[in-house]
Amino acid sequence: MAKRRSRFLTRLREDLRMVFYGPQALAFLSAVMLAAYWWGGETVFVGIGIIVPMLLLTLHSSGGGGVDAMRDPTTGVLQRGHFDEMVARIWQTAQEQQLSSAVLMLELDDFESLINQHGQTAADTVAARVTQRIVTALRDDDVVTRTGDARFAICCAPSSRFDLETCIQMAGRIQSAIEEPIAVDGTTVYMSCAVGFCLNARVPEPGSIPWMTAARTALVEARRRGPSTIRAFSHEMQIATTARTALREEAALALESGHIQPWYQPQISTDTGRVSGFEALARWVHPERGVIPPAEFLPALEQAGLLERLSEVMMYHTFTALKAWEAAGELVPQVGVNFSGSELRNPHLVEKITWELDRFDLAPDRLAVEVLETVVTAAPDDVVCRNLGGLGKLGCRIDLDDFGTGNASIAAIRRFSVSRIKIDRSFVMKSDRDPEQQRMISAILTMAERLQVETLAEGVETAGEHALLAQLGCDHVQGFGICRPIPFDQTLNWIRSHNAKLADAPAISGRRGSPL
Repeated sequence: MAKRRSRFLTRLREDLRMVFYGPQALAFLSAVMLAAYWWGGETVFVGIGIIVPMLLLTLHSSGGGGVDAMRDPTTGVLQRGHFDEMVARIWQTAQEQQLSSAVLMLELDDFESLINQHGQTAADTVAARVTQRIVTALRDDDVVTRTGDARFAICCAPSSRFDLETCIQMAGRIQSAIEEPIAVDGTTVYMSCAVGFCLNARVPEPGSIPWMTAARTALVEARRRGPSTIRAFSHEMQIATTARTALREEAALALESGHIQPWYQPQISTDTGRVSGFEALARWVHPERGVIPPAEFLPALEQAGLLERLSEVMMYHTFTALKAWEAAGELVPQVGVNFSGSELRNPHLVEKITWELDRFDLAPDRLAVEVLETVVTAAPDDVVCRNLGGLGKLGCRIDLDDFGTGNASIAAIRRFSVSRIKIDRSFVMKSDRDPEQQRMISAILTMAERLQVETLAEGVETAGEHALLAQLGCDHVQGFGICRPIPFDQTLNWIRSHNAKLADAPAISGRRGSPL
């Protein structure tokens, strides 16, 4: 009952405010004053002249003027609690008056990179400038709040002419304002943002909270699509989000229950033809769906914050495999394990790997730490650099993965103590038939030889590619043309079968003139 009365009084104040503040008030105010003078004379005229201003002030302080009081006087944004309150109010008004509105969620692209490159102070300055631009791009009655270092939320004032096209135009206008250059400490910074929005007519269930959740879902989808993307919430998006959430939970359970384990892909020496190592690749063997590709479940584990746990599982099984091969009389010199950027930022990584190697009584050079070239390129001189340097000093091998796809400099190769560069498969593909590919590979091999760094070509699929790489002087090869990734229980048979075939294999002359 009390809530209903409060809602009635709020609506009454809003209606009176519209009457006294709206344009119709200007049309009738003079007529009302003349009528008062005619009816009551000078006394009534003066009384109304006193009462009307007081009434206007009262309505201003209790009605729409309250929104202005909630705004930060410097930035014009609302505090988060006030913003949620305004979204609830706008939702109720739009529903009752059958108007349209939208909630927009924005996130600045690559804000972490901005912090790493220019520092937190510069990033705060950029965020303040962006905030001003967002406020300027909005209408006076629209409300905005900052929900994080690089995130903003906007709720548009209800309107009868607010549709999907209007919302896209507004998002584009905000993006254009943000993309204008920003001067910071003598440097010009360019920012962009992803935008997700939801119209009140498309909310999956009624209420201001589901409304904001839907806009947040659209933002997640926009960020998945890349920088400067705009996405509107849809029912299909909700289904996809629910599926990803279910996959994340299922992947976390599979990791702990042992369904996610390493499969091993052999690496072959082009000098001897023998196995020079394996790469451990995470595979999820689902009891119903079979083998699920890593491109599907690795993002789910990353969202769940379980990549470090995955590396622990991978190392445990990999070190167990090394000891098992050794016990069976088959020496595998090394196994490569992939480490993501988040894992390399663990300040205790070197101690953890040292403990695991001691636990299994393995020499450090039996572990090859595989790092993406893009991780090395983006790594500042911080924990990542110290970890890679520490692992190199420990004796572990550092493999630079997907070489040629990033912008790693020669100085970075030396700084991170890289032992081997892995030539990306995009350079290897059809290299036996494409002279341009051959020239690219030759240039990489020449650089590696001068730096005294070993080379491995990934994605070798044909005998022709294998032969060419051996002739050009690539040290090792790996790919489906040699063997697909296989589970551990098939590795011993494959090694023995491969070794048995070496005596009958045709000789392929390499850089040193030795057979495979």
